[in-house]
Amino acid sequence: MEKLVPGNTKLIDRLLCRVSPKECALKILALFMAICLWYFVVGEDQVDITLTIPIEILNLPADLVIANHYKKDIEVTVRGPRSMIQDIRQQNITRAIDLANAKPGTMVIRNKADSIRFPIGIKVLRLQPANTTLLIDKLIQKNLPIHPVIEGEPAPGYELGKITLRPDHLTVSGPKQILDSQLALKTYVIDLDGLDHSTSLQVQLNLSEDLLNLIGEAVVTVDITLKERTLRKTIRGIPVNVRDADSQYIAIPGTVTVEADIPENLIRDTPELAMLFRASVSAKDITEKNQKTEVKVVGVSVPHHVPIRIISVKPPRISLRRIKARTKHLAKKAAGKKAK
Repeated sequence: MEKLVPGNTKLIDRLLCRVSPKECALKILALFMAICLWYFVVGEDQVDITLTIPIEILNLPADLVIANHYKKDIEVTVRGPRSMIQDIRQQNITRAIDLANAKPGTMVIRNKADSIRFPIGIKVLRLQPANTTLLIDKLIQKNLPIHPVIEGEPAPGYELGKITLRPDHLTVSGPKQILDSQLALKTYVIDLDGLDHSTSLQVQLNLSEDLLNLIGEAVVTVDITLKERTLRKTIRGIPVNVRDADSQYIAIPGTVTVEADIPENLIRDTPELAMLFRASVSAKDITEKNQKTEVKVVGVSVPHHVPIRIISVKPPRISLRRIKARTKHLAKKAAGKKAK
């Protein structure tokens, strides 16, 4: 600069003489600032640095969506004065991509040095990747039912009653190309092996990578209802009890046969199945015109088991015979002889 300025003194003096003092002062100030900038840019130490610049998507229409995975940032190597390099590290510099005019299809956008607005004095040496490829698709919304995936068998004597999911569907927004190929969502495997009671579980959805990016990790509540497996059995010789009698009666016949659905585990644990039933008739139902009464049979209620279901009773109606006093006396006498 020392050589440059003296060599042009006459030229500077000639220029200054043709302007007013105010203009002369402004020109001198501008010249001083130019000299300072030159020194700042050229004279300061130059350094190279590689920066990661994020891609910023602007003005994407509301009915469109980017359907592919693309690199969300660019690696840029720049050179500049040390002080400016330090400053740009603190600045929020992005690679802006304006999609205001985007249409469905594939867009290849070239990343050039002037694509990123760096301050004057910063030179871009390298930019990677050179291109950003975007797949633009229609944005749609679709209701997808959720199906449980089940394997294994419940404990012996039990079977699956029903399985309920909460929620049983999801409304998903995303690219048309992805959602058009989806008919339903599925859970991870729900293992029923050895289960002996109803329960509720939290189960994740088994999503493809595309759906995982749209939905994220999703969990549903699965309500599993088990029921005891029953077997239909015919049980004979169930004694009939006479109720509401003002005197002694005997039932004719004295036993009935019952067909019933009994829990499988209860059958296994009961040595005599007739113990599970109570049969009775009411003496009040006997009249001169009606000599027979209906037999009522109920199953014994056993904790932790489903109720026994009565299918049929044979015979459904029976007769009652009053025991007379002499018959009672003979019965007592016969009982006394047996005791001796």
